[in-house]
Amino acid sequence: MGSFSFKYNIYSYDFYITEVDNYITSISLNKIDNYKYQETPLIKEAQKELTEYFAGKRTTFNLPLKLTGTEFQNKVWTKLQEIPYGEVISYSALASLINHPKSARAVGNALNKNKLLIVVPCHRVVAKHGLGGFGANLSLKIQLLELENYLK
Repeated sequence: MGSFSFKYNIYSYDFYITEVDNYITSISLNKIDNYKYQETPLIKEAQKELTEYFAGKRTTFNLPLKLTGTEFQNKVWTKLQEIPYGEVISYSALASLINHPKSARAVGNALNKNKLLIVVPCHRVVAKHGLGGFGANLSLKIQLLELENYLK
């Protein structure tokens, strides 16, 4: 048990994977301070699954995740995990799915707070007329959607 973080270069991006008490709590492009910089078996498994995803060999993830946010954010993030590989949904449609049909902007704000890039697939949410935003890096969102054959 403890709090650990480790950096890997995957798909030309530096991903920081964080584990707290045997749960993956963050997969980010930003370094997270106050964690012991150490590779653990669980962090190594997360790196392996991400590498397989980027190689086109994985479409789902089997990691113990800990979502930490408000009740609304957790609803959004939980529903995100139901969006299949290669499919997208609009902000407003996602808002409707969580029974908050007028909360598309709040959904976007929750997505921006998602700490588990790719595994909790916020890149699969797009605007009605365009890609929408991506807090991590818009070019990464485009690459992820291309990888999943949504954008060709």
